[in-house]
Amino acid sequence: MTTERFQRRIPEGEDRERLICGDCGFVAYENPKIVVGSVVSEGGRVLLCRRAINPRRGFWTLPAGYMELGETVEEGARREAWEEARVKLALEGILAVYSIARIGQVQVIFRAGLAEPGHEPGPESLETRFFEWGDIPWDEIAFPSVHWALKAWREGGTGIAGNPPEDRRGMAGL
Repeated sequence: MTTERFQRRIPEGEDRERLICGDCGFVAYENPKIVVGSVVSEGGRVLLCRRAINPRRGFWTLPAGYMELGETVEEGARREAWEEARVKLALEGILAVYSIARIGQVQVIFRAGLAEPGHEPGPESLETRFFEWGDIPWDEIAFPSVHWALKAWREGGTGIAGNPPEDRRGMAGL
């Protein structure tokens, strides 16, 4: 499949442009990516990972990343926590679902604790650390949705949090 044969146009019966193969009519759908992650807490503290990769290398984030084909959201969250912080999670349920339309992401964030003690940086992290709420390096947080998830965790509601009212579509950048 070469991109020279693809053209952007609106397929019959649809309402938006898609990439369509000029030879066979194949429609290449471009859909949002799903990110899974967790607010991991232990004794009232939260686990953050200092990113070793771009975007936002050197900034703090939750253990999170893109789902892989063939895994559930729970499996993806556990895998990402292992890859980034070498932690085994005890998932406690979904904390939040965020829509980040400006970059085509849907983020599913879990509440979690440690299934086993210990943490250390994985290949995508420079450092991992549990922070007391007042010690979180807010000015060094990598992404707006990390702020949102930490706030949702702190508020401790029983429902599933979503985008804040001022950014329903996740359009605000850093």
